[in-house]
Amino acid sequence: MNASPLRFLGWPVPAAVRPGFETLQAHWQRLAPRERLGLQVALAALGLLLLVSVAVNPAFKTLRQAPNQQAQLRHQLQAMQEQAAEAAVLRSRPTVPAEQAQQALKAATEQLGSGSTVELQGGQARVVLREVEGEALRRYLADLRSTARARPVEAQLQRGPRGYNGSLLLQLGSQP
Repeated sequence: MNASPLRFLGWPVPAAVRPGFETLQAHWQRLAPRERLGLQVALAALGLLLLVSVAVNPAFKTLRQAPNQQAQLRHQLQAMQEQAAEAAVLRSRPTVPAEQAQQALKAATEQLGSGSTVELQGGQARVVLREVEGEALRRYLADLRSTARARPVEAQLQRGPRGYNGSLLLQLGSQP
């Protein structure tokens, strides 16, 4: 006997779910046309709700977040442009002779206090910091960058209750 396969929306129903599907189909046939219409409308509304929650809501969420993200990106771009301009200014300055860089380094280190020392090693310097406040360290590095053209190569810093302790390895007299 050659029975046609059971189909749903044009697709064959797999054998594993066929008994449950046949029961559901028989129950559907017993419903009054008005009940079928009500279920179809409810299923269509459920499908629309699912479509909105899966496809449309994420798009609206992205649109709501876009202005904030654009503002953040503009701020980041502005900061990067300022840094690029600062780097260009520093590159345009002439190099500093080694002796002048060493003098500037020693003078700046003395301003940090008696706990900080500097050891010169060729074109590099190791600065040992003891209890240096964060703002003083920031000013110190900015001063070294502009006066001695020194740039940090290595930093080993630990924050303590009275400021930063550790050491900096600086490259002297070079362009940034």
